Amino acid sequence: MTNAKTLGAAVLAIAMAVAAHPAQALDSAAINAAGFAPVANASGKQSATMAKAQVLLDRAGFSVGAIDGLAGENTVRAIAAFEQARGMQADGRLTPTLWQALTQDTVPAITEYTIQREDVAGPFLPSIPKSLDDMAKLPHLAYTSPLELLAEKFHMSRDFLRQLNQGADFSKAGTKLSVTSVRSGKPDEKVARVEVDKAHEAVTAFDRDGKMIRYYPATVGSESLPSPTGLRKVRAIATDPKYYYRPNIGIAGGPNHNLVIAAGPNNPVGNVWIDLDEPGYGLHGTADPETIGKAFSHGCVRLTNWDAQELAQMVQVGTPVQFVGGTATVANAPRK
Repeated sequence: MTNAKTLGAAVLAIAMAVAAHPAQALDSAAINAAGFAPVANASGKQSATMAKAQVLLDRAGFSVGAIDGLAGENTVRAIAAFEQARGMQADGRLTPTLWQALTQDTVPAITEYTIQREDVAGPFLPSIPKSLDDMAKLPHLAYTSPLELLAEKFHMSRDFLRQLNQGADFSKAGTKLSVTSVRSGKPDEKVARVEVDKAHEAVTAFDRDGKMIRYYPATVGSESLPSPTGLRKVRAIATDPKYYYRPNIGIAGGPNHNLVIAAGPNNPVGNVWIDLDEPGYGLHGTADPETIGKAFSHGCVRLTNWDAQELAQMVQVGTPVQFVGGTATVANAPRK
């Protein structure tokens, strides 16, 4: 991966760039018609160009996490990984050259979707408890609304989904929505090696020829709960895992007794657990995809649910997982 100094310079440059340019209008038509615009590089600015770039990166296998049209560090790092994989200068900036490479994919970034009955069937929870004790009382850690389900389905932030569909009734089957056209279905590729970069908070997957085929932003723990270093291997893969809390891992403020929390997308480890060959360590999903790469984890290596699901389909028992860089954390391994 590119070094921290290079990416740090890119983030700083983006933060200082093109502040004088007006923001682009943001709706489905504007995003699909968007061309290269320097305003897209302004950190924290939302634009049609950046929204389109995020969708195209996602479709190419370089995830930005939750798509929101906002320029930020997750997108900088996804761009840098895309550039590196294609032998370009990996500076993380949206340039005309990078834009030309992305837009070889000519499928529209935004498409129409009709809400299906299963999208709104539920059951949904009114809210997710904050305490693990209260979570353990629930029979299933379900979504809290059709909006949350649909946002994850299309790799979007909830605010961005609402923004593209102002006034829409997300709870009604038959409602037509504007959504991102992101990667979906079972991937054809197989991963030969996974690298967890703790310094850059990223998970990168390579094929047997050493080609980078996937990049995911990650939250890789905290200094108080360090992750492994060196080489590990995938030991097992669990979908819809339960979360087994044990007080001996040292989560500040956690209960002092064992707990079992039911499966579901809002389970503390999300909807997938990729178990490693050191007890208690793994790569997993999350209940809060919009915080990936932005807040420390009480799990090992936390990905969005959709990225964790895809990676779980591409690895197998025995796939090597190399930890490099700074510090991360340990988790309680869930069990089926």
